[in-house]
Amino acid sequence: MSRVFSACKVFMAAAKTEAKAATRPSSGGLLKPVPVSPVMRKFVGVSEISRVDAVKKIWEHIKSNNLQDPLNRRQILCDEKLKTIFGGKDKVGMLEIAKLISPHFIKVS
Repeated sequence: MSRVFSACKVFMAAAKTEAKAATRPSSGGLLKPVPVSPVMRKFVGVSEISRVDAVKKIWEHIKSNNLQDPLNRRQILCDEKLKTIFGGKDKVGMLEIAKLISPHFIKVS
């Protein structure tokens, strides 16, 4: 009987360390603020922003100005402000947004 409980303690200890590792905040990747291009800086209003926050700001702009195509909600109808960061495109698919804003993030060594 003691072998069973000791094995459970080992598994529970491993689960606790995995849970702690999963809850640690990430300091890099998509959540790390990085410098942006002058065009993106003008759009978001700050010189450094994370990719996630930039996408949030873009979606805030899209929602507040009602720029989704009413017939196909996955299409974004770009106004002049969005055209500046999306390379002058009139329409953009929602899955294209991350690809189109990627050049605006300056890589830091």
